[in-house]
Amino acid sequence: MKRPQSTFLFTMIFSLFFLGLPLTAHAVGLPTITFGVEDAESPAQVSTGLQVLFLLTILSVAPAILLMMTSFTRIIIVLGFVRQAMGTQNMPPTQIIIGLSLFLTFFIMSPVINDINQRALQPYLNEEISQQDALQTAIIPLREFMFSHVMEEELVLLSDLTLDNEPVNKDDIPTLTLIPAFMLSELKRAFQMGFLVYIPFLVIDMIVASVLMSMGMMMLPPIIISMPFKLLLFVLIDGWGLVVGSLLQSFG
Repeated sequence: MKRPQSTFLFTMIFSLFFLGLPLTAHAVGLPTITFGVEDAESPAQVSTGLQVLFLLTILSVAPAILLMMTSFTRIIIVLGFVRQAMGTQNMPPTQIIIGLSLFLTFFIMSPVINDINQRALQPYLNEEISQQDALQTAIIPLREFMFSHVMEEELVLLSDLTLDNEPVNKDDIPTLTLIPAFMLSELKRAFQMGFLVYIPFLVIDMIVASVLMSMGMMMLPPIIISMPFKLLLFVLIDGWGLVVGSLLQSFG
């Protein structure tokens, strides 16, 4: 007699649960995100849509802008040379090197960023200048920074390849010609600094290899013995401070 009653009770609870489930699911709404192309009711809506599209495009190419128009390239290449010269493989990790490079870049580029903020961004936010004028004004501090660090050889090379007439002054050189010239100059300076970083560590490797060969230990890899000495030398001379200080001084 108890089994039919328990079965009937279980059936009632099961039915009430599934009957109430649609009501509960209908009561709780789930947010959705939709994308579409619709007819604009006014020209202002078209302008706003184009501004959003332009902002998304800028965000997608922001890493390339960071690499091409700032001091990031030289810093990260030199720090990579330091890690390879010490032979520590992944120490410090790549994330640490990129993070340090980014903060040093922000530190070096802070005068340029402040100049862009005062001359272009704030007047545009206060509706004092148009968007086109803000972009043209914002590129001026970046051009001044790149002109102050670009080498004459690279600038002449790119000007001969891209321009029909010989430029008379800086205003005659377009930004699309200045950027690759600046990149080549940064690569050249970074490899020059990397060569200077490699020399003391290379001397230690040569000394350790000569000592091991004189002792007849030709089967023992010299890097196993030289790595502690290179780390000790790097710590004693405050290597990171010297490298970072040299990078900051190289940008004046």
